[in-house]
Amino acid sequence: MMQFKNVLAAAALALGVSVPAGAQTTEDDGLDYKPYPHMFVGVQGGAQTTFTNYDNLKLITPTASVSFGAFFTPVVGARLHFNGWQNKGGFKDATQDFKYDYKYATSDLDLMLNLSTLFGKKNYYPLNVYLIGGIGLNYAWDNDDAYANKNLMPLAYKNDRLSHNARVGAMLDWNLMKNLSLNLEVNANSLGDRYNSKTNGKDDWQLNAQVGLAVKFGYKKKEVKEEWATRVDTIWYDDVAYTPRVEDGTITWNVFYEIRESDFNDPDAQLANIGAFLKDHRECKVTIKSYADVQTGNPKINMGYSQQRSEKAVKALVDAGVDPSIIKAEYFGDTVQPFAENDKNRVSIITATGLKDVKDKYTVKKYRTKEVRYRVK
Repeated sequence: MMQFKNVLAAAALALGVSVPAGAQTTEDDGLDYKPYPHMFVGVQGGAQTTFTNYDNLKLITPTASVSFGAFFTPVVGARLHFNGWQNKGGFKDATQDFKYDYKYATSDLDLMLNLSTLFGKKNYYPLNVYLIGGIGLNYAWDNDDAYANKNLMPLAYKNDRLSHNARVGAMLDWNLMKNLSLNLEVNANSLGDRYNSKTNGKDDWQLNAQVGLAVKFGYKKKEVKEEWATRVDTIWYDDVAYTPRVEDGTITWNVFYEIRESDFNDPDAQLANIGAFLKDHRECKVTIKSYADVQTGNPKINMGYSQQRSEKAVKALVDAGVDPSIIKAEYFGDTVQPFAENDKNRVSIITATGLKDVKDKYTVKKYRTKEVRYRVK
């Protein structure tokens, strides 16, 4: 029982050491998933032997295991481990070396400590070393050989037997890929006497060596921590600008008359044109020059007609709202003939001048800056 207590004390000490180490937060070599926590299912096969006092008793037998477990942190894990197949016991007396065969099954609840992450600086390594300690039950049966020699083996003669099991061991685990690893495990099991039963009835140590595969699953997707930065972008664009200038404006309207007439022909259209020009220009001047044709009447009569035509043109402009101070009216009778065609010389020539403010449009290149946030990772 002292050996059994030592195993439990070692497991408790290892668990206490592992707690702060399991809280470390380090990088996982660029994995796209969290390697811990995860679950696993494992199968193993190998051989076992007992530490008997008799060198010439070869008690090596095959064994196989299946396990179900999980790693809760990068350091601490646990498993339910089932191991069994064939086993042998033996003793030596004064006359003979005697071996007996039986079958067994062991179930253990094991604590697993990852020494690689416990003492390393990262949460993940492709190759890991596990320290294993656990307790469980061992059941043996089909012990016909021992039962046949029960007088020689009083402690082993029972055909069926249930006893405790305590375990310490180590495992080398190599991650072949995300969900599969290859492992080599060696452990020592302290269990109720089944090997050299005649001698003392105390617990025996069984050495077990197996290789196996573990399927790992239940990983969580790693939460990618986004990293953002800020930059200042320069944005070029086309802008519209204007160059101011002053444009001289001049417009002329000819008002033609019938013989002996002095009234406007179509005055509304004429006045509308004059009004539009005056509205678009500043510092305007309006001149009215009226004439009469030389082939009709006489110079005195024609001078009167040209005077009447100028006066009526002025009145029409003033009635339309034109400031009389900007109007200058003249009349020339038939002394001047502005046109070569005689009938066109019965005319009033109205000329408006003014200044117009205009802006010449052109395109210029400009830029502005803009602060942009972008994700680095």
